[in-house]
Formats: sequence, C-alpha cells, structure tokens
Amino acid sequence: MFKGLTKPFIIAEMSGNHNHSLERAFQIVEEAAKTGVNALKIQTYTPDTMTIDSNREEFLIKDNSSLWKGETLYSLYQKAYTPWEWNKPIFDKCSELGVIGFSTPFDFTAVDFLESLNVPCYKIASFENYDLPLLKYVAKTKKPVIISTGMIKLEELKESISTLQNNGCPEIVLLKCTSTYPALPENSNLLTIKDMQKQFPDCTIGLSDHTLGTSVSVASVALGAMVIEKHFTLSRKEGGVDSAFSIEPDEMKQLVNDVNNAYHSLGKVFYGPTETEIPSLKFRRSLFTVKDIKSGENFTTENIRSIRPGYGLSTKMYDDIIGKTAKIDISNGTPLNNSMVNW
Repeated sequence: MFKGLTKPFIIAEMSGNHNHSLERAFQIVEEAAKTGVNALKIQTYTPDTMTIDSNREEFLIKDNSSLWKGETLYSLYQKAYTPWEWNKPIFDKCSELGVIGFSTPFDFTAVDFLESLNVPCYKIASFENYDLPLLKYVAKTKKPVIISTGMIKLEELKESISTLQNNGCPEIVLLKCTSTYPALPENSNLLTIKDMQKQFPDCTIGLSDHTLGTSVSVASVALGAMVIEKHFTLSRKEGGVDSAFSIEPDEMKQLVNDVNNAYHSLGKVFYGPTETEIPSLKFRRSLFTVKDIKSGENFTTENIRSIRPGYGLSTKMYDDIIGKTAKIDISNGTPLNNSMVNW
C-alpha cells in the first residue's frame, strides 16, 4: 500500500473536529477530497475504552500550556470521540469521493469493530506506540500499520516494530512525531527522519505534523518523508478540541501542492545541463572582440573580453589567447574561434 510510492501520501486527520455533527464530518470529508489528499483518518474509541470517569488528580489535565487544561481525561474524550455508528458512513463518503478512509483504534474492541468495516490499514497513535498487546492484536489483522513515534525511545520503537513484524504485519510506516499540541518547529527534529531510514530500512518513513502552518511538512519531504499526516478542520474559528493546531481547506490544498512540488524537485544527483537548460547555454560567457582587430595585430586585454553570449571560444582560453596574433581582420563584436588565431 505504501511501498513504491511515486509521490508523498497525505492524510487529513479529522479527529474531533466534527464537533459531534455528522453533517460537519461529511463536510470535512468533502473539503478534504477537494484538496487532493490521499486519505482521511478518524479515531475509534469511546471515553470508556480510553480511560475511566474519575475526578482524581491523576486524571486531571493540569499543564498550563495544554489546550485542554482543566479537563479530566474522560470529559475530554467525551468531547472528542467519534460515535462508532458514524464510522461506516464516513468511510462510505470517503470511498464515494475517491479518498481512502481508515482509523486509529485504541483497544481490542475498536480493532474488532474496524475489521467488521474492512478498513485497509490501521494507525497507532503516539500514546499507544508502546502498547505491545494492542500492537500484537492489530498486527494479526495482516494489514499495513502506521505508527506515530512521539515520545518513544529507540529501543522501545525497535521492540514495537518487532512485535508487529512477528505477528503478521506486512507493512509498517513510521511517522516522526512530536506529541505536543501544537508542536514547535524547533522541537520537530526532522533530521531524525534520515536516521529512521537507516535504522529501519524495511519501513516507509513519514511525518505526523502538529506544528502550525505547512512549512515543517514541506521541509520533511526533502529529508525523505513519504507519508504526511496533518490535522484538518473546516475552520479554526469554529473551535473544536483539535482546531487550534489543524489546518483549513485552503492551507491543506497548498500543503498538497507544495509537498508534491518539493518531492518532484528532489530529482536525482545530476551535474551538467538538463535537457531544458540546453537552450540557455548560449547565454553563458565566451570570448568576443570588443574592438576592430587587424590581421597580425596582437590580442590584448583591451580588444577581447569575456562577455555574454556564449557563441565564442571558452573563457578558459583567455590567458592562452592574450599575446597571440590575429590571422584575419576581425570586426568589433565578433565571437572568437580557433581559425581566427595564429596558434
């Protein structure tokens, strides 16, 4: 599914940006399809499959920098979850519009449910990337798995990948990810993408991007990212649990365009004129007369120069020609050639 990609595979993450409106969820799918993304992803959980309904301090979000400060985990997931009965209609809408629909499961029951819908692949979120029993369960579906790698240590990641591979997962995509919301460019550490390619040559490498804007996603392509996931909303102004770090349709359309342009600009290692550059060779510098020169007269720094265009002798011959004599009369503005010089 992901091996041999001829351009970056771009995923729009809906998450909770539907704001508990199925109509809005459909609109998100429709707008995502218009931008040219390859896939749209949702998340399959309920508050009760994610955590427990507790007001204990351990379940309270207290980080002052968090978008969700003051929420309990349960109350946050109540606001953010996608009703399971919406999964099939959303996937059907994706299929209708030529977009791949799939989801992130967070427990065994979600995997079983998504299998009943015959999803083509699975995504594992950063907070579950070292949940080895879940990875083992997902791997046994024999479908491709995409893993966000936020927070995970290298040795843990190796163990997670082994768990997937040893239990039947046919294909793994690793997404470099910084699990802060929003993430800062300076914390993105995109150079890790190159190292991930070396550490895990059998995996496709990409980026799950929580930064604002599109520049980090575009930059990742230059380092080899072939799968890019970005949170997507109709409008940040309309709010939603993830809206603050999601991009809008015009931005996603620009991201798709810029990411593909960045990928195609990589090309190959090549020196010399490309086929399209060959016509421009005539505008390189070459040796021309800049005064009238009589037969037998010396070539000097006063009567020949290196100028544009490129119809004369190569400028590398300049020092060799100075002091030589002209074979014929040469008028001002003539491109020099070997037949004009007494060698």
